This record gives sequence, C-alpha cells and structure tokens, in this order.
Amino acid sequence: MLQNQQSMVFSPYIDIYDLVVPKDNLLRKINDLIDFSFVYNELKDNGRY
Repeated sequence: MLQNQQSMVFSPYIDIYDLVVPKDNLLRKINDLIDFSFVYNELKDNGRY
C-alpha cells in the first residue's frame, strides 16, 4: 500500500485553486497557519499494511 509520502505530488490544476479560492478564505488561512503533518503519526497504526 501507500507509504508515508516524502514529497507531495500536486495536481496540474493547482493553479486553478489560486484563482477560485479567495486569499481571505477561512480554510485557506487555516491551511497556511496549521501544520497538519502530525496526522501521519496519529494515523500510523490504523490496521492497514
């Protein structure tokens, strides 16, 4: 199965995100302020191999 990714593979449409989602959008701000990398450690042992 998928292992912890060492690098992000972005969609070729990532530029559309910048055009469609306003700079002052709440979810964009949350994404910029919070480092969600801890999720990998929290979900490491979820019964999958």
